[in-house]
Amino acid sequence: MRRSFLHRLDLKGSPYFYIAPFFLLFAGFGLFPLVFTGWVSLHKQSLISDTSTFVGIDNYTKLLQDPYFWNALRNTAQIWILSTVPQLVFALLLATVLNTRLRAPSFWRMTALLPNITSVAAVALIFGQVFGRDYGMVNWVLGLFGVGHIEWQAGTASSQIAISVMIIWRWTGYNALIYLAAMQAVPADLYDAASLDGATAFQQLRKITVPSIRPTIIFTVIISTIGGMQVFAEPLLFGGSSPTGGSDRQFQTLGYYLYEIGFGRFDFGYASTIAWAMFFIIVLVAGLNFFLTSRLRRS
Repeated sequence: MRRSFLHRLDLKGSPYFYIAPFFLLFAGFGLFPLVFTGWVSLHKQSLISDTSTFVGIDNYTKLLQDPYFWNALRNTAQIWILSTVPQLVFALLLATVLNTRLRAPSFWRMTALLPNITSVAAVALIFGQVFGRDYGMVNWVLGLFGVGHIEWQAGTASSQIAISVMIIWRWTGYNALIYLAAMQAVPADLYDAASLDGATAFQQLRKITVPSIRPTIIFTVIISTIGGMQVFAEPLLFGGSSPTGGSDRQFQTLGYYLYEIGFGRFDFGYASTIAWAMFFIIVLVAGLNFFLTSRLRRS
């Protein structure tokens, strides 16, 4: 009787015991900071002062009337579109190539992952030189076609394109390996049958590969959306000495604006408000993405 009880307890209780460490760590390092930040967002509080004054939703009212916040949100959305769509398309094509019979496949897969494990500071430093106005490689190539030198940091479109290229270069290989893992689970018989029917490689990609790995594509879209709405290091390092994301805030993202308020002006209360606004926006955009892609999957 006792052994039977212990067996049932082990059978029903063990799964909760195994996942408990994650939830304990999340409560300590994820949930508590989130709740605490929400509490601080209701106060007027400075990082260089111990005084804290409760102001209710005044910080949120101020945020909705803040033109710099809306500018940062617009820049974030534009960089997200410019980087995420090409990134996932290139990742799908790269995964398709890696899924073919290549010599030394492990070498090519490791090579695809190298940009992701490279320090973001090193990436920004290199691309800052590549997009340099006077001696940058991109301007040198454009000069061969008679195009004048572009000051990439000065313009809105040019700076956001440069930052998007950095993000694309860094994360394409990572997403390609995720797609590759999903592709290798697709039965080879489907491709063999399609080849016998005369289907081209592109038709096989469109009719077999993409529908088969659609849940994985949905996952990468959602994850890329979350990451794209939090982009911070690339514009910060690309801007160099600029504390505001350019002279006209042309590439200041939400994360960059939060950094300016929190660690430039030391306004901890208002910075917490921006953090919670980012949280709601990310949840909203990720939920919308999940809804649209789920409907697409069902259709």
